[in-house]
Amino acid sequence: MASALEVLVETLDLEPLEENLFRGRSPQVGWQRVFGGQVIGQALVSALRTVDGGRTVHSLHGYFIRPGDPSIPIIYEVDRYRDGKSFTTRNVVAIQHGHPIFTMAASFQRAEEGFEHQIAMPEVPAPEDLPSEKELLASFSDRVPDNIRRYFSRERPIELRPVMRRNYIEPEKADPVQHVWIRATGPLPDDATLHQCVLAYASDMTLLDTSLLPHAHSLFDPDIMLASLDHALWFHRPFRADDWLLYAQDSPSAHGARGFNRGSVYTRDGTLVASVAQEGLIRQRRS
Repeated sequence: MASALEVLVETLDLEPLEENLFRGRSPQVGWQRVFGGQVIGQALVSALRTVDGGRTVHSLHGYFIRPGDPSIPIIYEVDRYRDGKSFTTRNVVAIQHGHPIFTMAASFQRAEEGFEHQIAMPEVPAPEDLPSEKELLASFSDRVPDNIRRYFSRERPIELRPVMRRNYIEPEKADPVQHVWIRATGPLPDDATLHQCVLAYASDMTLLDTSLLPHAHSLFDPDIMLASLDHALWFHRPFRADDWLLYAQDSPSAHGARGFNRGSVYTRDGTLVASVAQEGLIRQRRS
């Protein structure tokens, strides 16, 4: 039986249908809608398939339009907007049931030298000094509801080790800041573009939850509706997604049933390799 990481790598290997047209499938894991990170990763793969070698993606900006249906394939249509001397621009539309469910613009650049600086990584414990999600689950013993137990017990392609321990059963108000160590659950091939696509997938994990911290709610609360609205990702430097990466997140603002969130991704040695921004729906259901 294939591991969750092997399933993810297979999910990111899109089927070419025609020039600029690709088909992606969703893992059959019982989710009611397609995970947003999957659509981001597959859209990036489709754009990469149309870009000449020697240019790497440095940014992408996407909008979630409709929920994805995991029971049928997703068609990705790529428009080759521009092939310049230094930059290449692509636009991708993900389609299901005859309608767009996601749109994304991505920019690629040939390698060149320039100014260098970065903000420092927060001082946090090493991932080896933190409990795994299964160990966290065990620490709550029999108090964990079935939906939370199933969520944390399911095998996933990305391992998470939160720096700050959260109580999902009885959430308490906290500052809108969280740090999470992330990495693929096994070794990946030496393909830099695959590592970028895996990080694109993982960048949609935990980020929107940050905007719930000041309000004593979690993603498991039945009276909360959560959905990613848009997603932006910038790649700054090379990295490996199968090595530990610190995902430092904050939420500067929530208003109008929307939460705005930012993330900075660092390697263990403190190198800033990517930045993320996302706004999402955080609507409280009314009886």
